[in-house]
Amino acid sequence: MKNLYSDTIVAPATTPGTGAISIVRLSGPDCFRIVDSVVQLKHGNVSGAEAYTIHYGEVQDLDQVLVSVFRGPHSYTGEDSVEISTHASAYIVNELVSLLLKAGARFAQPGEFTRRAFLNGKMDLAQAEAVADVISSTTSASHRVAMNQLKGVFSQELATLRASLLEMASLLELELDFSEEDVEFANREQLLSLVEETLSHVQILASSFHQGNLIKHGVPVAIVGPANAGKSTLLNALLGEERAIVSDIPGTTRDTIEETLNLGGILFRFMDTAGIRESSDTIEKIGIDRTFRKLSTAEIVLALLDVTSNENDLLNNFKEIASRVNFEHQKLILLMNKVDLLTENVVNKNVTNINNYVLSIGKKCVVISMSAKSQKGLNSLKNELLKAESALIPNANSTFVTNVRHYEALLQTSDALLNVRTSLSRNLPTDLVAEDMYAALSSINSILGNDLLDPELILHKIFQNHCIGK
Repeated sequence: MKNLYSDTIVAPATTPGTGAISIVRLSGPDCFRIVDSVVQLKHGNVSGAEAYTIHYGEVQDLDQVLVSVFRGPHSYTGEDSVEISTHASAYIVNELVSLLLKAGARFAQPGEFTRRAFLNGKMDLAQAEAVADVISSTTSASHRVAMNQLKGVFSQELATLRASLLEMASLLELELDFSEEDVEFANREQLLSLVEETLSHVQILASSFHQGNLIKHGVPVAIVGPANAGKSTLLNALLGEERAIVSDIPGTTRDTIEETLNLGGILFRFMDTAGIRESSDTIEKIGIDRTFRKLSTAEIVLALLDVTSNENDLLNNFKEIASRVNFEHQKLILLMNKVDLLTENVVNKNVTNINNYVLSIGKKCVVISMSAKSQKGLNSLKNELLKAESALIPNANSTFVTNVRHYEALLQTSDALLNVRTSLSRNLPTDLVAEDMYAALSSINSILGNDLLDPELILHKIFQNHCIGK
């Protein structure tokens, strides 16, 4: 795909005012001349500098800088590029960018450097989109998945699928070219087998989107239970800070509070919810309704009960929560809180009663005795969270789909291949089979950026959420 831009762009590649150094980046055919008009190097000039070299210079009355030179096509964007390192003063950066704009550069659009890298063939579209994920990654798992995509691991899988689809499409096209001679280039049974194999691969990739979202955005964990059971105290203990208001007054938490925690390289999103109880307070009732909605969206449910409650209340509160848990898709961890307030015998009796009920309904539920206030049992809870995460995401090193656009394209590919399979099974005419085969190929191509119906519109939408200087 040919680059549509012939001008030179400039933007800060780092946030001014943070750290010691800021970087201002330029890319385009006139970047060397523009920098030479603004920066005076101690020796020579940028236009005559060798690629991959760094030079000391000065912007008169502004700052001392280091200038890094990259020559196309061996640069990030595939164009001539320059990076100017300055002190991280917002004033210095703004003044430098202003001088470069006056010298002939244009301020870059969001993601335009990466967009040019794609247009100049430095990376495919899936890799270009991964750049934003690498920048925004907050855990080792999300970083690993994003880096695999940036390195082209996902693209290689798509290339394999694309090669299979191209082979099938070419055989069908040959049949269409020689249709009058009644020649069959594609053995229907072999073609059907190849379609099944490719369809399976596509569906496996599409099904990884759920796990990919958990890695990218965090595993949602709902903390639910009756009022005053200690949910906010538990959230604060997990975070190691006073994030939620703790009070002996029932109904203190009236809305969900969401916070994240990195455990073992995986992000967990904890949702502290309003206490479950009968209430005439309109605002509190809205909060309780939201509690149940949050419970339904969580991958892991922490049912927090006050072990000092009477046996009937304990059991009824647990039944209320358990009745709303989808045990096929959600993990339930029961936390018997405030064990520090009772004797061991009483705690054991209450835990036994709950365990007996869990066994009676035949559902899997881990029961942990704890004190959120003294943090007793907190490590056991963290270990159970990591076990639950391992079941949700068996292998964080696998290829995962994390992009909604990619997921939708894979679903379209799957639908098209299902139609191909049906057409082959019913021995329908080759032209109908080929039409669906090309639809599948087009969907795969759209992920890689090889087949965009409206390149300008689609690329603008994809890159508008990228950083300005990236």
